Amino acid sequence: MTGRANSIIIVGGGASGVVLAAHLLKSSNPDLRITLIEKRPHFGQGIAYSTLLSAHVLNVSAAGMSAYADDPANFWRWLLERGLASQDQAPVYAPRSVYARYLGELLDDLETREQQTGRLRLIREESLSITPTASGVEVALANGTSVVAHLAVLATGHDEEPAQGHAVRMGSEADTALDPDRSVMVLGTGLSMVDAFLALEQRGHRGDIIAVSRRGLLPSPHRKGNPIKLDVADIPLGTQLSYFVGWFRDLIKENQKAGIDWRDVVDGLRPFNQKIWQNWPASAKRRFVEHTKAWWDIHRHRMAPEVYARVTEAVQSGRIRLVAGRVVDIAKGGEFTIQVQSRHTQRLETFEVARIYDCSGIVRDISTSSNSVVRSLVDRGLARPDPLRIGLDVSAKCEIIAGDGTVSAKILAVGPLTRGTFFEIDAIPDIRVQCARLSKQLLG
Repeated sequence: MTGRANSIIIVGGGASGVVLAAHLLKSSNPDLRITLIEKRPHFGQGIAYSTLLSAHVLNVSAAGMSAYADDPANFWRWLLERGLASQDQAPVYAPRSVYARYLGELLDDLETREQQTGRLRLIREESLSITPTASGVEVALANGTSVVAHLAVLATGHDEEPAQGHAVRMGSEADTALDPDRSVMVLGTGLSMVDAFLALEQRGHRGDIIAVSRRGLLPSPHRKGNPIKLDVADIPLGTQLSYFVGWFRDLIKENQKAGIDWRDVVDGLRPFNQKIWQNWPASAKRRFVEHTKAWWDIHRHRMAPEVYARVTEAVQSGRIRLVAGRVVDIAKGGEFTIQVQSRHTQRLETFEVARIYDCSGIVRDISTSSNSVVRSLVDRGLARPDPLRIGLDVSAKCEIIAGDGTVSAKILAVGPLTRGTFFEIDAIPDIRVQCARLSKQLLG
């Protein structure tokens, strides 16, 4: 996109959409018009922050959760001003419901400030499609109306429907009342599984929780530390995956000999993660997703220490059973009869469970998304999946790439939808940087 866009529709009013709107409205352009569309009753929540459970805390400390890339302490100050944290507590892992309140108040402040200017419009409705027009775009809404602007930015976040057949999402309409003594299976052993366990505990569930993933690994806990300093020249960009993994392991070993925690090495690499991903050949990206991502995730995407303590106690007591393997068959009778093939022995084990929860993370194929706008764009050839099909194909400037390879100047995307190009783009610290850059790009 070149030049200045005066009217912008943001499709999706969860965290990504609110953060983008906040960055755009830092502009002094009096002609700017931002329309934020969200189908949920409340803006700023989405899937991640709609939980009311106090045990569902942020996986990043408060010091890293500001909505503003150029004001990293904004959320921390907000907590202090409201007496929700104190200086001697750091690091603080606030409940996600508190973060939703922060984003909600941020948007309320913007709405109040822009009331006279008319630069911000909030629409609570589902978006069905985006269509390019001669002068911009038209977004069709479920109520039969439409909204027009110079361009649209997709900020729809994670898919809400389960990727696995027979499974349900925790907290969805399909997650109905359950016999508290029956066993359940959770597909995945990452942070989403941890959320599911905490939610089941809150409900008084007493039955076994069988958590299955290819490697059966739990995320690691956070510890207070100081990331090491790296320069881009230190990093072997564009190499094959095996070489890079060897280099990174050696880097960790060298630092551990000096008494430095491995977390500080992982966190020191963080500013370069997107550049590393973008410089890998396609073969390295594919191998990473298929073989290395599980190991990376448990070290990179960590839990708050107090949550880790609860989960490990549940594992040690047998409350949670971690299974390294893959589901090979599911039969539905009165309950589900599930066969899992062990990763280590190749033997089949059979489980009887009352419910299956999908906590498997990244969507397997974005073209099958349950989101109406995303599916419409792909079906009409206005967008296409990225080569790994884990998101939409977008340019380095977040522009949607059509089925014929044409780069759109009118339809863009931010957040998890762009993971095929940026990969590390699920967490607020990364999303806010992306939104800050895109705002400067769009406003000229």
